[in-house]
Amino acid sequence: MKTAFVTDVGKLREHNEDAGGVFVNKAGEYLAVVADGMGGHQAGDVASQIAKEMLETAWCSIDQSFTPQSAEEWLTNKISDVNKAIFHRAQEERSLSGMGTTIVAALCTNHFVALAHVGDSRAYFITKEALLLKTEDHSLVNELKKNGQITEAEAENHPRKNVLIRALGTERETKSESVVLGWEEGQGILLCSDGLTNKLNSDELHEVMLLNLPLPDQAQKIVHMANERGGEDNITLALVLHEPQDEEGITSCQN
Repeated sequence: MKTAFVTDVGKLREHNEDAGGVFVNKAGEYLAVVADGMGGHQAGDVASQIAKEMLETAWCSIDQSFTPQSAEEWLTNKISDVNKAIFHRAQEERSLSGMGTTIVAALCTNHFVALAHVGDSRAYFITKEALLLKTEDHSLVNELKKNGQITEAEAENHPRKNVLIRALGTERETKSESVVLGWEEGQGILLCSDGLTNKLNSDELHEVMLLNLPLPDQAQKIVHMANERGGEDNITLALVLHEPQDEEGITSCQN
């Protein structure tokens, strides 16, 4: 696999409430994670860090390969564990009350990718022909659009675009959505926070993916483009391409 991960505070925010990374376990399989925290003061970055650290720790203990079913179950169960941990932490510390985070994660093997998400951080499937959205935002605006109450164009600039109807840590229980996709060499996965997708559409992202640039340079170019268009929010993305291995951008698990 070739991988890249970038997180950037953007141009206007004082703190980066996003977190994530790309991690390889003892079985040589990959986990990519993007979490976009929310909450007063620095509570958002606490929530997103809890999500990132819990998933990384659980991943690093694994030394056996997954089946498609076990991969989907693992992601669903671990995201549920993360939700409970963030919820209980917010209950215990008044300064963290109301904190939460989105999550999107990709468990990548040589034969398939398992995706799971909660919130409006997204996963795209990368092919030579297109960038295909594989998640559905858990947001108020998306619900209004699905119900025919607003158009696609109205959704793009809706004043309540950032309102989520589902996130990790805000309720005692939550439900993630998951899917398993087959893939082959030359295809890939892009995970990202809404600080990116509010600034670039899928066609623009795909154009960068087709450039003859090293993957980390593609990632940095995408972040630069989002910042050039205002950079009002934190910007985070993780890329995994099904190509011969490249260690750059990977966080290896410690033995």
